[in-house]
Amino acid sequence: MSTTSSCRTILASTIAEPYFNELKKNVSSMAKIPKLVGFLANEDPSAKMYAEWTQKSAAEAGFQFELKNVNKDDLEEEIMKANVDDSINGIMIYWPVFGNKQDQYLQMTVAKEKDVEGLSHIYIQNMYHNIRFLDEEKTQKSILPCTPLAIVKILEYLGIYNKILAYGNHLYGKTITIINRSEVVGRPLAALLANDGAIVYSVDITGIQKFTRGAGIKLRKHEVQDIKEKLEDVVPLSDVVITGVPSESYKFPIEILRDGTVCINFSSSKNFDVAVKDKAAIYIPSIGKVTQAMLLRNLLRL
Repeated sequence: MSTTSSCRTILASTIAEPYFNELKKNVSSMAKIPKLVGFLANEDPSAKMYAEWTQKSAAEAGFQFELKNVNKDDLEEEIMKANVDDSINGIMIYWPVFGNKQDQYLQMTVAKEKDVEGLSHIYIQNMYHNIRFLDEEKTQKSILPCTPLAIVKILEYLGIYNKILAYGNHLYGKTITIINRSEVVGRPLAALLANDGAIVYSVDITGIQKFTRGAGIKLRKHEVQDIKEKLEDVVPLSDVVITGVPSESYKFPIEILRDGTVCINFSSSKNFDVAVKDKAAIYIPSIGKVTQAMLLRNLLRL
């Protein structure tokens, strides 16, 4: 009997490569090289690592990048200065800053014309209401948060999106479980995938919510229901399981996966242990390189 694993592990760098090639080509033809400024106002190791990745990715694609280390109490004023600085094309913040609702306020202080993270009010409102363009002529797409967008692009790469179906319905018939419901990644991701037609189970420590566009995906945008089911009830129904738990001690319970599941981890911690390869058909251990590509892609689209 063969002991070879039937699971295929795919690295984010493989998926990101064509996007970086496109970015390099576009930037090389520009008279003015776009400049991205990142604000780091915390001591979080993951945030520092993300800032280093941004710097490397920007340099690789030919963008200008400046990292500004600031005191969190000065951050709002620094953002306001950057909003009106014509030499700066894009602004991002490495979260968390205060770790509470004040962070949501800071998201809204970034000018939408420079918001590469897609967290400004108009972008978030459009995303939740399934409005995909900023103009009636549908020439300018609304900016999407870069980590949820990266996961969408990964699912497209894997063929989870069915492009035979009508645009906006490509995930009809798919069931996806997400272990994270943060306001920056988990909740926006659930909304995006449900708006594209999936049944999405959104899991956090308070329970499970179900995001759908209703029976036959006839609703224009998703609706959300609190449900009583547990993780062990929804995971076996899922074609895709996505984890984003920021803890080294957390490990997803592999035994409840159905055979052939697609497993994706967007946490900087390893939420799946090596045994995931015994159950999963495809395993994406991290997504950082794709997130960086989407961040820079957003910068060009502003």
